[in-house]
Amino acid sequence: MSNKLQELIGQYHTELYDSVLPFWLNNSIDKEYGGYFTCLDREGKVFDTDKFMWLQGREVWMFSMLYNNVEKRQEWLDAAIHGAEFMKKYGHDGNLDWYFSVTREGQPIVDPYNIFSYTFATMAFGQLAIATGSKEYADIAKKTFEKVLARVDNPKAKWNKMHPGTRPMKNFALPMILCNLALEIEPLIDPEFLAQAIENSINTTMEFIRPELGGLVVENIGLDGKLVDCMDGRHMNPGHSIESMWFLMDLGRRLNRPELIEQAKNTALTMAEYGWDKKFGGIFYFMDLKGAPTQELEWDQKLWWVHIETLITMIKGYAFTGDKRCLEWFKRVHDYAWEHFRDNEYPEWFGYLDRRGEVLLPLKGGKWKGCFHVPRGLYQVHKVLEFIANERPELAPAFDEIFN
Repeated sequence: MSNKLQELIGQYHTELYDSVLPFWLNNSIDKEYGGYFTCLDREGKVFDTDKFMWLQGREVWMFSMLYNNVEKRQEWLDAAIHGAEFMKKYGHDGNLDWYFSVTREGQPIVDPYNIFSYTFATMAFGQLAIATGSKEYADIAKKTFEKVLARVDNPKAKWNKMHPGTRPMKNFALPMILCNLALEIEPLIDPEFLAQAIENSINTTMEFIRPELGGLVVENIGLDGKLVDCMDGRHMNPGHSIESMWFLMDLGRRLNRPELIEQAKNTALTMAEYGWDKKFGGIFYFMDLKGAPTQELEWDQKLWWVHIETLITMIKGYAFTGDKRCLEWFKRVHDYAWEHFRDNEYPEWFGYLDRRGEVLLPLKGGKWKGCFHVPRGLYQVHKVLEFIANERPELAPAFDEIFN
């Protein structure tokens, strides 16, 4: 066994189970009204009590997934049920149209405009149904998934601000999520239906990987599948692009399609090289395909989830293909993430850095950051490192070589 590989396995295990998960269990559970607090400061103190359904769903999923895949720990199951019952009672309008946000007590604040409230409700109740055997939870997951599929062509539904017909475009985010979502609820839906949903998701995702751009990924394309030369059409999100590639790798393994894994790996390498800040390190948040000014003022920030998802993608790329470039990228991003995002004084990781890598906001959770990317990333990386140690030992020596 490689000494460095063994060290990394321990590092990711300890960070997840002894630091990050206890942070959320100790600080996020609202014992009075149900659900979870996600607006937590550096020390874990609540600074706002509003509840955001996509983050509620992510936390339910997190503890359900751990219960299903790691250990039947009652504390995890209780935490998942605690959040799910709040979601079931207050998170939707009675027809499983999921609000974006509600008050601490559960009164609606923002209507169901955001499709990701639906996707993470599907993931949450799907995993919890597997954990509990509850038909009610399974029905919520299946019916919500149907609503997601019904909104694929217009994710924002009546809340879509774009004038119809002028510049119709397809967005990368939903097909990307569906690649992961389909496998999450696999035990709950008809196999033939699942197979078709997976194939549709793969095909749609592939449209955004552009051979004419050397394999770069754009966030929006025209309905005809062509590039559109406008700010939205040139918009690039390296983190999204790289994250989606580990979804495709998982599907490639599930479907025994090594060519899909290879393409996903190569695309991830291309996007990492393109998105890396050559001056200050880290991966840019947003970019413009032609290098023009972006419409997002936060374009040069370094975000936690971008780097966490890149860690997952690169270690899977190495484990599944043996391409040492992936391990080299894993080390580069590992060094950056552990140096800049990990808080050495308090548990959980910072989320928002400026371009130079300095902390912009010391919060550990908020409207967009919750109990998801950091613990999921630590879990995924730890699991893949163990897979390499146990199933691909021939890949282990490169850790000592590259991490020297």
